[in-house]
Amino acid sequence: MTETLAERWRAARPKAAGVHLDSGACSRQGFAAIDAAAQHARHEAEVGGYVALDAAAPVLDAGRAAVAALTGLAATDVVFTTGANHALSLLLDSWDGDRTAACLPGEYGPNLALLAANGFRVSALPVDEDGRLRVDAAADVLARDRPGLVHLTPLGSHRGIAQPLAPLAEVCRDLGLPLVVDAAQALGHLDCAVAPAAIYSASRKWLAGPRGVGVLAVHPELADRLRPRFPPSDPAAPLTVLQQLSHGESNAAARVGFSVAIGEHLAAGDGNVRARLAEVGRLTRTAMADVAGWRVVEPVDEPTAITTLEPTGGADPHRVRAWLIAERGIVTTACDARRAPNELTAPVLRLSPHVDVTSDDLELTAAALADASTI
Repeated sequence: MTETLAERWRAARPKAAGVHLDSGACSRQGFAAIDAAAQHARHEAEVGGYVALDAAAPVLDAGRAAVAALTGLAATDVVFTTGANHALSLLLDSWDGDRTAACLPGEYGPNLALLAANGFRVSALPVDEDGRLRVDAAADVLARDRPGLVHLTPLGSHRGIAQPLAPLAEVCRDLGLPLVVDAAQALGHLDCAVAPAAIYSASRKWLAGPRGVGVLAVHPELADRLRPRFPPSDPAAPLTVLQQLSHGESNAAARVGFSVAIGEHLAAGDGNVRARLAEVGRLTRTAMADVAGWRVVEPVDEPTAITTLEPTGGADPHRVRAWLIAERGIVTTACDARRAPNELTAPVLRLSPHVDVTSDDLELTAAALADASTI
């Protein structure tokens, strides 16, 4: 009998201590990624950190190649970072040109803060009642009032609405506008192979890598226009833009673990994982549809595994999250307005199971939420 993707994913990692519905925050790592990171740390102790780093070059190169396969860019366009916020900070700090940006009204709060800190003036792209980008209207807006960059988060952390990344990428190419993509929730979850001007992500979410690792991929045309502030490039020994962006201390063991994790993702089949995550979303929303005291925000067939629950009876999502962990061993996320300050008006509860979730997990969660709705 052939194992299912869910069975293989479950067998490849430690048994969950409860029900894990929090992959949008941090997925559960597999044995291979854990062992690879540990082995690298041991190798550092044996031969020294920089010798071990040289020895790990093939694994890290494979990791960059895997990122390239998921983004439509080249392996030579990819640098490791400490996370998604770090990647965006590196990019914006190096920006040389018009500091205006167009993004969704529901843009991630920390991204807005980084844009503001780097002197960017932000304008909102048109969306429908679900917060989904209206591509034709956006094309008209962008042609009429050209920003320095277009920034898109294809899948937000506060709502499981899949944005039309590929159509917007085509609009930006036609208009000659650089598209920067925050794929922290999208990489390994949605199709991101659109070869944008830049794309960045984290390791720990749907790709199930270690915490403290991220990636930034920059198309050569945009890289040529960036001006990193540090380290200075010595004319006698010039550094490329990507070498400057990747300069500094790093947790090499975590990067090795991430490279192994993303390799596992590709081995499972990116399309297979995306299809299963869409199925997981449908199953989750169906299971939660009739739970008293909560309203499912997303359409049932939204092709993502993020389900947002809005309290209708006065429940506090932060208190409910803590109660679910303490009393039922169920891990979720409470999202407050800081995640999307221009769209989210009150806290919500987010469920983000991975491909291994079972119907029993969802039934237990629905029953627990019914019990928790009055606390």
